[in-house]
Amino acid sequence: MSIAAPTSTAALQQPRTRLRLTRRGRIVLTGLAALPLLVGVVLAALNGGAASADAVPTVVTVPAGGSLWTLASEVAPDADPRDVVAGLVAANDLQTFAVRAGEQLVVPEQYAG
Repeated sequence: MSIAAPTSTAALQQPRTRLRLTRRGRIVLTGLAALPLLVGVVLAALNGGAASADAVPTVVTVPAGGSLWTLASEVAPDADPRDVVAGLVAANDLQTFAVRAGEQLVVPEQYAG
């Protein structure tokens, strides 16, 4: 008794089964793929406010006869005084460049140090 050889290569190939995802399977797969991104966003949102909560503003008191220009020279001697004065005006919401002795001003973060 002899075994007959197949006449075509189609007989040797296994039938292929096609992978089919149901609607529920696609939802689960999408959820698993998006989970790391969601965890990252939540962690960033929870950690984002910690840096600003710890920051304590630096406050300077205007000395007698002092001006914004002299304060700018003392607060940031290496920076351009015009930029520091503009930062002081913006940070303290000043309407004019005039300041009084004893007035307390918040120093902008980039010049506090």
